[in-house]
Amino acid sequence: MRRFGIGVVLVVGFIGGTGWPTHARAQGTPDANSAAPFGPPMDDQPIFVHAQLDQFELRAGDGVGSFRWDGQAWAGTDTNRLVIKSEGFVTAGVTEDGDHELLYAHPLSSYFDLQAGVRYDLDALPSRGWAEVGIEGLAPYFFKVAATAYASDGGHFAAKVTGSCEELLTQRLILEPQVELNAYSRPDAARDVAAGLSDIDAGVRLRYEVRRKFAPYAGVTYERVLGNAGHTSGVRAAAGFRIWF
Repeated sequence: MRRFGIGVVLVVGFIGGTGWPTHARAQGTPDANSAAPFGPPMDDQPIFVHAQLDQFELRAGDGVGSFRWDGQAWAGTDTNRLVIKSEGFVTAGVTEDGDHELLYAHPLSSYFDLQAGVRYDLDALPSRGWAEVGIEGLAPYFFKVAATAYASDGGHFAAKVTGSCEELLTQRLILEPQVELNAYSRPDAARDVAAGLSDIDAGVRLRYEVRRKFAPYAGVTYERVLGNAGHTSGVRAAAGFRIWF
C-alpha cells in the first residue's frame, strides 16, 4: 500500500508539475538558450581582417636615396585566410623590385602556416608571373621565418627566405634585426636578375611604439644586388614607421 501511494504521488507530480527533474532533462536534447547559460552560442569561426606595413621608409647613403615599402593584408578565419603581400623600391621616381603576391594560407601546426598562390613582379621592368608555395611562422626563440619556392615559364625557378626577430628593450622600445635573401635558377636579363643568389636585403631597426599600432623607427640597412649589370652593395641609413590595423 505504501509503494502504491508513492507511485501515485510521483505520477501526479509529473503531470501537474514541470515534467522530469532538471538533471534528467539536461541529459536529453535541450534548446539553444538552455545550453548557453550566458547567452546564445557564439560563432567560433568569425571573419577577421588585418593589414600591416612592416617597412615604410626612406633610405639614404652614398649619394643615393630610395623609398622602400613592405607590407601585407589578410582576411579570413583562424584556419583559412586570403593573404595579399607587396614590397618594392622607388628610386629617382622609378619603381624597382616590385613583388606582389596573392595567397591562400592554412595552418600546418600551432606556429606555421602553409601558403600557396601566385606572385606577379610588376614595376618599371618587364613583368613576370610565378606560381608559389611556402611556409611562414614562428620558430623557436621567437624568430619569424618564411621560406617560399617559385616557378615560372621557360624553366625559371626562384626561392626567397626571410627572417626577423624582436628584442624588447622596454615595453615600447624594440630592436628588430631582419634579412631577406632571393635566389634564381637562371639569369633573367629583362629583369636584371643573375643566377644563384641574386640579392640580399638586411637591416637593424630601432622602433618606439607611440601606440601599439603606430611606431616610428630608425635604423641601418645593407643591400647587395648581383644583377646582369654588375654587383652593387651599400650601407644606408633608414627612417620610417611601422603601422597596423
